[in-house]
Order: sequence, then structure tokens, then C-alpha cells
Amino acid sequence: MNAPTQLSIAVRLQAVCRYFGEVKAVDHVNLDIYDGEFFSLLGPSGSGKTTCLRLIAGFEQPTSGSIQLYGQEVANMPPYERDVNTVFQDYALFPHMTVGQNIAYGLMVKKVPKPERERRVREMLEMVRLPGMENRKPSQLSGGQRQRVALARALVNHPRVLLLDEPLGALDLKLRQQMQIELKAIQERIGITFIFVTHDQEEALTMSDRLAVFNHGKIEQIGTPTELYEHPATGFVAGFVGTTNLISGDSARKLTGSPETLSIRPEKIRLCPPDTPVTEDLYGIDGTVRDTIYLGMHTRYLVETDAGFDLIVVQQNLESASADIPTTRGSRVKLLWYKDSARRLTEME
Repeated sequence: MNAPTQLSIAVRLQAVCRYFGEVKAVDHVNLDIYDGEFFSLLGPSGSGKTTCLRLIAGFEQPTSGSIQLYGQEVANMPPYERDVNTVFQDYALFPHMTVGQNIAYGLMVKKVPKPERERRVREMLEMVRLPGMENRKPSQLSGGQRQRVALARALVNHPRVLLLDEPLGALDLKLRQQMQIELKAIQERIGITFIFVTHDQEEALTMSDRLAVFNHGKIEQIGTPTELYEHPATGFVAGFVGTTNLISGDSARKLTGSPETLSIRPEKIRLCPPDTPVTEDLYGIDGTVRDTIYLGMHTRYLVETDAGFDLIVVQQNLESASADIPTTRGSRVKLLWYKDSARRLTEME
């Protein structure tokens, strides 16, 4: 994407709140999403991401704050007047209608002439790689095919923004990974703004141009996948976006001289023989391998350090790199990592 400008903001939330009694589902959220972005709202259950999506769609009304679509205030506008469409996890297809009728439904409501409807349905089926299936019923399709039909139905009206509420959650792992690639390719091809809700950090990292990490109704950090993974701003982001080791208090002070919390990713740590020297550009700590978990391409080690805390270490299974390292349970090891790969973290107020 090109560098965004003021004119290219597709969705803007300013001080948006949505309260349900005492529950602050969305709490003073400020967010700009740019035209043509694949933007993900990432967070655990109850973090506010889905409520935020429903506010943009118009299915929920904000308690306070401003919601704009391409500069137009829509906070009090009904869903059918907003130039957005939504794809749901459960597909929401009409079981008594054919695939073609499901996709064309929105066009029928808008009274688009039949020849134009049929042409656009064929275009959508080609785009989602389901040509010739317009006469099938949803019950005759696989889960992945039904999800493609739901996507085609949402896109056939050419919305300016497409909202996706955990649309891949019902699919098995391999199909979900395949659909991630296809969904991103479709978004790049048609060029409209996608706003994608997920609790799956790998899914968000795979597909997003940028993402916002939600926690307790607030946004903890916004950035590209690389920024959030390599430079997490808080302990929550570090732990939720991937796996990390957090070192704080006396443990951090022993390493760095400061009690500030450090985040170090497991793959950044080198598992070395216990007599390996520690140079000035490295942090080093001795420990004992407590557990090993073989995961095919890599192995995960749990190491109990002599400083009294545990560290997770991940190493690729490269024979040449690991042949001289004792890695069985009970082995003594030295853990080394570059000082500039450890991130100092702040915490949300």
C-alpha cells in the first residue's frame, strides 16, 4: 500500500464507547482504517473486537463517540444505509435457495435487472473459484465452498468496506490456511477495504496489512504484523501475538540492572553448551533442560534457569546446528540472545 493520506481514510472511530450496563465492551477506541487495507481486529473472547465490528456495521449503536465511513458520520445510520457488507462465521446462507439465488439476493432487493444479476453472479463465482455451481444448494457444498458463496454474496453489491466476523472459524486447519491465502488474494485483486475479526494471531499475522490488538475493550497497539511481533508495546501484546518469554522484577534486574519487563521471543534464544562464552552484545544465563517437545520442523525446550525462572526456547531441527548441544532432559545448557532482540515493555494504564 502507498502511504495513507487524510483523504484515504475508509473508517474512522473517535472516542467510541459501547457499554452494556456496567460492562465496557468498547472503551474510548480511536482507530483509522485506510482505503484498500486488509485490517484485522485481534483479541481474545470478550476483548471488544466483535462489538467494534458490529458498531461499524450498524448492528450496535455506540454509547458515545463518532463513527465515520469515508468522512460521513454513520453512528446513528441504520445498517442498510451504510456502504458495507458483512460475512459471518456461520455463512448465513438461505438453505432453500440455490447458490446463484443466494449470491443474487441483494441484487434482487435492489431490483437489478435479471440479465445484469446473472452476469454479476457468474463474475462472483469465477472470482471465488466456483464456476458452474450456481444451481447447487448450500447443503451440496463443503464448508469451504459455502464460505466462498457467502463471500461472493457479500461482494456482489460492490460495497466499499467488507466486514468479516471470524469467517474461517468453522473450517478445519488445512482448509482455513488455504482460505487465508485465497481471501487475501481476492482482497488484493478487488482492492476494497477488508476489516477482519479474529482471535487467531497466526491468521491475523498471515493476512493483515495492519492490525489492532484489543484487550478489555481497549486497543493496546496498532501496527503491521512485523511491528507487533518484533516490537510489542505491552506484555499483553507480546504474549498474545505469538509466544514470548517475559522477564521482570529481580530476574530482569540480574540481567540488565533494571526491573523493567523484557520480552524475548523463544526463537531468538540460542541453546548452547554450558561453557560457551558470553560476549558484550549478548545476554547469557545458565540453566537445565526440564522438558523437550518435538514439533517436526522445530523443537521446543523448557529450560529452568539458575536465576529461578523458566524460559521457552524454540530451535529449528537443523542437524548441523544442533549436533554438539546437549538437549535431553536434565542437560546443562547456556542460553544466549542478542541484547537488541530483547524488548522493554510498557503496560496499559
